Amino acid sequence: MSEQYLLEMKGIHKSFPGVKALQNVGLQLKAGEVHALLGENGAGKSTLIKVLGGIYHAEEGEIYIDGQKVTIDGVVAAREAGISIVHQELVLVPYMTVAENIFLGREPGSKMNINRKQMTEEAQKLMDTYEMNINADTLVEHLTIAQQQMVEIVKAISFNSKILVMDEPTSSISDKEVGFLFETMRALTKKGVGIIYISHKMSELEEICDRVTVMRDGETVGTKVVKETTKDELIAMMVGRELTNYYTRDYLKPGEVVLKCDHISDNKMAKDASFELRKGEIIGFAGLVGAGRSETMKAVFGLAPHMSGDVYVDGKKVQIKSPIDALKYGIALVPESRKEEGLYKVQSVRFNSTIEVLSQFIKNLVVNGKKEEEITQKYIDMMGTKTPSQEQVIGNLSGGNQQKVMIGRWLATDPRILILDEPTRGVDVGAKAEIYGIMNELVKQGMSIIMISSELPEIINMSDRIYVMNEGRVTGCLDHTDVTQEKIMQLAAK
Repeated sequence: MSEQYLLEMKGIHKSFPGVKALQNVGLQLKAGEVHALLGENGAGKSTLIKVLGGIYHAEEGEIYIDGQKVTIDGVVAAREAGISIVHQELVLVPYMTVAENIFLGREPGSKMNINRKQMTEEAQKLMDTYEMNINADTLVEHLTIAQQQMVEIVKAISFNSKILVMDEPTSSISDKEVGFLFETMRALTKKGVGIIYISHKMSELEEICDRVTVMRDGETVGTKVVKETTKDELIAMMVGRELTNYYTRDYLKPGEVVLKCDHISDNKMAKDASFELRKGEIIGFAGLVGAGRSETMKAVFGLAPHMSGDVYVDGKKVQIKSPIDALKYGIALVPESRKEEGLYKVQSVRFNSTIEVLSQFIKNLVVNGKKEEEITQKYIDMMGTKTPSQEQVIGNLSGGNQQKVMIGRWLATDPRILILDEPTRGVDVGAKAEIYGIMNELVKQGMSIIMISSELPEIINMSDRIYVMNEGRVTGCLDHTDVTQEKIMQLAAK
């Protein structure tokens, strides 16, 4: 056993009924390094981290910390061993304050008499130390998703952990907040903390990571020094082949205007957004977190009770007061947060695939099971969804496959206009390439797509035109022939 590693996981095996999730997996983490863990959805990354965090118990394998073999038989044992995990799915209590969340279960004072003043002061000191600009006595439900993410990270840091795991920590935060996060990570590594960093954003590896371990199909493929490898090599390791066409886009001449929106407002985040969408094109919506992009599309889809502005479909002014109205006009929306706004997590793939089209297979209270199965299978095949069966509980699928089911569900409504809000968030490179290919085929067949994305390479490479928003307003529109990241950021800050 080498003494040079802060953490070493050796020969880890973990199985679930009918699935070998981890097979002889190894991972080594040095003190003071940021070590990326890469792999497609379903590669076993989350399972490995849950073994480290005491959520799962491995059937075989050993874990060493500072050269000493440890037994991690639960979450408390993991924390006592100096391990903290910032999960991708936030686990904060919304009706409690920032301070109460940070010190939950270890409040100063006694159980009968918690010292709330001390707790708030200590939490505020932590927030100030890491320049979070968040009041410790604020209720978490009043924070943005990005701010909640930062609170999660501060909470993990507050345990004085020497091993910190971050699972997709930048998926919901702005570039400025990413900068703060990376500064915080560098400060921690200078103190000897080892960080395991899970991300699908390849561009972040070079900026913050020292080494990278790649997993595929529940096994370790290899470990590389970030400066000594390339993006293409890592992608090939992840998917088992080279992805020659990552972004797939055939730019055809768009047709007539199918959707025109003038001065859309929800009287909150969306203040004044005007745009046009033509047949057979993809328009992208770019902007910083909080720019009002999602809120604008929700208003168009009938999800904003106080929406104002005019919507025209095929040149005719229409009233969209609910999603039912939107569907009637051929508009479908795949929401940003599939977990919170879309999935029925304990239901099957079949249920999640067909919930919006019940009328297609239920007549006079009689369910046509064969028709329901046909609809489900059509979109499993179209999206390339990997699932053991239609009856698999969707919560047991990887994030990429959950997203494919979500997109398939709305395609089943046969829309002419498809709104995709962050369609590849938390999705691996292989699934991203597949989703891009599907989007390209849909517009070639005459569908029109609106895509909101915080990933500028995605917006630039997939859009015919790009609308940029700032503080609820459209500040400009760029054509794909002359767009650059710099031009987008100038408009985003306008």
